[in-house]
Amino acid sequence: MARSSQATGQMGVGGAAVSIRNLSKRYNNYNAVVATTIDIESGDFFAIIGPSGSGKSTLLGMIAGYIDPTAGQIVINGRDIVPEPIYRRNIGMVFQNYALFPHLTVAQNVGYPLKIRGVSSAEIAKRVGESLAMVRLDAFASRMPSELSGGQQQRVALARASIYKPSILLMDEPLGALDKNLRDEMQEEIKRFQQEMGVTVVYVTHDQQEAAFLADRIAIMRDGAMTQIGSPRQLYEQPNSRFVAEFLGEASIFPVKSASSKGDGQLQLIVLEDGTQVAIRSELDAGPGSFACIRPERATIGPKARSLRNAYTGTVRESLYTPGSIRYRVDLSGTGCSLKVRVLPQAAIDFLETGSLVDIGWSDDDMTILTE
Repeated sequence: MARSSQATGQMGVGGAAVSIRNLSKRYNNYNAVVATTIDIESGDFFAIIGPSGSGKSTLLGMIAGYIDPTAGQIVINGRDIVPEPIYRRNIGMVFQNYALFPHLTVAQNVGYPLKIRGVSSAEIAKRVGESLAMVRLDAFASRMPSELSGGQQQRVALARASIYKPSILLMDEPLGALDKNLRDEMQEEIKRFQQEMGVTVVYVTHDQQEAAFLADRIAIMRDGAMTQIGSPRQLYEQPNSRFVAEFLGEASIFPVKSASSKGDGQLQLIVLEDGTQVAIRSELDAGPGSFACIRPERATIGPKARSLRNAYTGTVRESLYTPGSIRYRVDLSGTGCSLKVRVLPQAAIDFLETGSLVDIGWSDDDMTILTE
């Protein structure tokens, strides 16, 4: 959802709308990015995820201007910026390695983009103060980068990238060098910063949970192409392919052998390849070549499972207690199906050890049909 720049803080600049049209990059016989079309609304936080080599950073590089597209347009606020050099695009960039000047103070690092633009010293000092206050580092202005933690250095990089009030902020794996606790802290910082600034963000990461936490919409790339674009919830609950379902979180996925309608709206009775019969409610037709998908938190273990439309008995093959959840792998009795299950500790009657016999089940609308 686009955010109004009126809701932003003192430094709020409002974000630009970005329209990418048939953008591609080819290296000899290799298509790094195939013809790609995306519309990003003003003020959106748009994340791009995918496996290594999927084209994420290449796409970001073309927007930034340090990679020349083979074909296509990048239209920002109605203007195609492909012919324009980097310094005229009004785009901020935050990298994984911070790229701070080690011989300059925090204030000098942040003010550097304004200095090379010929802004007056008084105006630089004023805007440096505003930028550092925005990232809560105004007390660190005279320190050197080597005197800062990794998270503080990344906040300096964020302040520097935004000081000249770009309409778009590009971030390429900005938290990749931080440990988990710092990553979690910086995710909060980036989300707060973006909402206060109102700037449009295009964010590349390999971390699915990070993207889901930060982004309004996520694009998943594979082999240089966009496989699906949507909100984190849409991608998780309504993946359009087996690849998306497996890439964005855990899932149990089973090939479908056959299916028949029961005449109850969208209810279908499907037979999995191992012969297991399952009731599923979906707008998509199941059949040979399709897959049935269920997320681990949608399965129910214990006596309540007996009342569900799909009810089975099973054997716990793996059990793992982790912070915040208990994870199981359960083999359904008399079938070849093995389900991943995740429950909250307080929802579990007892911790089920490996080898335990359990009741397990799910509703007919807990499964999703994948067509590829």
